[in-house]
Amino acid sequence: ISNRAHIVHMHAVSPKIDNMLKITSDGRKAALDIRLVDKNGIFSYDSKASHCAENVMKIYRLTEKQKSTQLIFCDTSIPKSEFNMYDEIKSLLIGMGADEKEIAFIHDAESERERNELFSNVQSGKIRILIGSTFKLGMGVNVQKKLCAVHHLDVPWRPADMVQREGRILRRGNENEKVKIYRYITEGSFDAYSWQLLESKQKVISNILSDCM
Repeated sequence: ISNRAHIVHMHAVSPKIDNMLKITSDGRKAALDIRLVDKNGIFSYDSKASHCAENVMKIYRLTEKQKSTQLIFCDTSIPKSEFNMYDEIKSLLIGMGADEKEIAFIHDAESERERNELFSNVQSGKIRILIGSTFKLGMGVNVQKKLCAVHHLDVPWRPADMVQREGRILRRGNENEKVKIYRYITEGSFDAYSWQLLESKQKVISNILSDCM
């Protein structure tokens, strides 16, 4: 990633072949899971998927009696026929003992009726683990009743996206007095740049709002 960025800055490659947008996209994918950019990549127990699944399962078991629920956010790799984080997380959870019927993807609910039914099942605890993107699972989604944890597998583009993600659990109507928010970061990856960029954007917005007051 660093070498590619250097070559682009030196104007040693055509923008049609490689550019910062492509590099950023690949960097985000690699930080999430190397298999998203390298088909020869292998599973690692030290990956985000593995750590996330372990944390989700700990909470899943501890809150079995209350039927507490959890959200997993991921924008970079959505469900498709090729390797993706949604199927990877679900497979790991099932392998650890989670009930497949209690795991759902927001992308599977295509109609308004299906979405309402899914949200109702999360509110009741029938669905205990819901995985989705910021766009589909962020603004306007009310599933907070039994939510006890939110997991961020990747970094959203805008500060407002993070607010929307965490706004699903930090809101009235949640029966849990204490909740957990996890942010997964791959050391030495593009994640550091992504978080710094998000922080910089938030500072600019905060300064503008401060000047307007």
